[in-house]
Amino acid sequence: MAEIVNLRQARKNKLRAEKERAADTNRARFGRTKAEREKSEKQAELDAKRLDFHKRQSEDSE
Repeated sequence: MAEIVNLRQARKNKLRAEKERAADTNRARFGRTKAEREKSEKQAELDAKRLDFHKRQSEDSE
């Protein structure tokens, strides 16, 4: 025999789980210290510079 489920409670539980997933995503995205943010920004700048240095120069730009 199937288990009886209260639809109102099931709906609320589903909504709570969705909100918790969204909160986890936001914690991962925004939950960093200032030092961590600055470090990742500096690393991104360094990566961009390295990529620019490795680009080939086209002959028409000379």
